[in-house]
Amino acid sequence: MAYDYKLLMDKAKEASRNSYSPFSRFAVGACVLAKSGKLYMGCNVENSSFGMTICAERCAIFKAVSEGEREILAVAIYSPNSDDCNPCGACRQVMYEFQPDDTEIEIITENLGELNIRKLSEYLPYGFKI
Repeated sequence: MAYDYKLLMDKAKEASRNSYSPFSRFAVGACVLAKSGKLYMGCNVENSSFGMTICAERCAIFKAVSEGEREILAVAIYSPNSDDCNPCGACRQVMYEFQPDDTEIEIITENLGELNIRKLSEYLPYGFKI
C-alpha cells in the first residue's frame, strides 16, 4: 500500500524534538498510521529507573490504542542521532500485536535523506499473537 511516507517521516522528526533522553542523549520520534487513517506521534521518554523508559514507537502505538485504534498500518521512526534508526525487539513485538491480519505493517526509516520502507516480517519473522 502506498502512503505519504514523507509526511509520516516529517511527523516522526517533529516528535523527536519532544524526546526526554537525558541519560542516553539519543532522541527518537515516531509517527504511527492507524488503519482509520489517523496519525499518532510519540517520542522516547527516559527515566532514572531505566526499566520505566519507553521507546518512541511504543509511545505512539500506545497513544493510538488509548484512542481506540487496534490496527496499525505503518510506523515511521527517526533519530537525529542516527541514520536508519530501527525498532528494538520490544517495539517489534508490540507492532506485531497491532498488525492487521490482512496487512503487514510497513516500517519507514531514513538513511542519508533517503526513505527506507521495510515490512515488519523483515524485523520480526516469528512474532506471535494470543
